[in-house]
Amino acid sequence: MRAMVLHTAGKPLELQDIPIPNPDKNQLLLKVQTCGLCRTDLHIMDGELDNPNLPLVLGHQIVGTIEEVGENVAGLKKGDKVGVPWLGYTCGNCEFCHNDQENLCDNAQFTGYDINGGFAEYAVADARFCFPIPENYPAVQAAPLLCAGLIGYRALRKTNNAQRLGFYGFGSAAHILTQVALHQNKEVYAFTRPGDTKTQQFAQNLGATWAGGSETLPPQHLDAAIIFAPVGPLVPQALKAVKKGGSVVCAGIHMSDIPSFPYNDLWEERSIESIANLTRRDGTEFMQLAPEVPIESQVTTYPLTDANQALDDLRAGNFEGSAVLSISDE
Repeated sequence: MRAMVLHTAGKPLELQDIPIPNPDKNQLLLKVQTCGLCRTDLHIMDGELDNPNLPLVLGHQIVGTIEEVGENVAGLKKGDKVGVPWLGYTCGNCEFCHNDQENLCDNAQFTGYDINGGFAEYAVADARFCFPIPENYPAVQAAPLLCAGLIGYRALRKTNNAQRLGFYGFGSAAHILTQVALHQNKEVYAFTRPGDTKTQQFAQNLGATWAGGSETLPPQHLDAAIIFAPVGPLVPQALKAVKKGGSVVCAGIHMSDIPSFPYNDLWEERSIESIANLTRRDGTEFMQLAPEVPIESQVTTYPLTDANQALDDLRAGNFEGSAVLSISDE
């Protein structure tokens, strides 16, 4: 099969012909239809996440059809369409797995990091961490839901009953989450790179109440803020934007260092919290919610062989919404 393979951090992916993987008794072999691109892929390429399993096939927002079913797998069959997220394996035995915190599993493995991912024509995945995708739901639309959507949804849950929400970094996750928030009758305030009026207009077209640069304060205090951009200085900036008792949720797997800030900006029971990975509960709930909204991602597609260009465009912010590699016909 063809695959885009990372051999060395800091270097482009290489197009290679490698063997089609064989699923074990608990896995599925998938013919990949699409795979979404994520900023985490950039962090892995750039060496900002330690110890990826090199050489590595990136990609953790996989949509594909089942080609083979492991002997221990029940309830799925050849031809079913499924999605594969970032969390690819948990042990089921550690204290976190036993306390409904499998996202913190001590022995977790991650798709496109520990396990080869979806920048390829075929992939294997643990059947426990594959989510059914409705047959009539386009694969290019479903792919961004599997990380941008799921991580955004977990972050949104952490804001509890917040009504006035700020999203810092208005990319794939924020544009999906805006649709969910509006469906729940919440207000969205969008924060972009300073001077990025194009993205600000994109946010307002989606229904954001207000949009501006991340260096500015909103016209009124927020109940909560979610930070999607991997920029540590946004944390104290967001603390200034939330009201007393408000929360700041950091939704990225990697972030640059957070600078020091006055205690007064945290005082009055403001809080800072991080999001780590996802759980199967998140996936089940969100994949049921998505068609109710319904979520419609703005998607830019690239062929598999243009994965490096797609990642460069993601880094530069050259598209609005989400980017997806289109690998096989639906």
